[in-house]
Amino acid sequence: MTFSQYLKSVKACKPAVEWAGNKTIEEVVATCHRGDWLLWLAKKCDIGLQPLTLAKGHCANTVRHLMKDERSVRAVDVAIAFGEGKATREELDAAAAAAVAANAAAANAAASADANRMQTADICRKYIGDLISEKVNQILNQTP
Repeated sequence: MTFSQYLKSVKACKPAVEWAGNKTIEEVVATCHRGDWLLWLAKKCDIGLQPLTLAKGHCANTVRHLMKDERSVRAVDVAIAFGEGKATREELDAAAAAAVAANAAAANAAASADANRMQTADICRKYIGDLISEKVNQILNQTP
């Protein structure tokens, strides 16, 4: 199975499949311009909750300055702490629930999506890029 076939089998969005083309997983991880795509792929190949949460926490931290509710800021801090092994799953779940409540109460805030996507892609490469590559290569090598 090729990486492109794998992306289709896990129902990746058409723009991601087209962008990935014939790239290897290593090329995708090294050049992807969308952190959300890397996070999605990490979740699909099951890299694990702790490193995924660490990357997600650092991605969320890029828009910390836009957060008006302390519950959201706390959720980012707890996510990073959980990813580093310094917070429990219960603390993570509680902070996430509080952040969801804060988001529901908040007015819409706009940020530059393209710049943030690239920034979060860089973060994903740093924290989970190698893990994504390893897991996808394992998946590709197991499938005829």
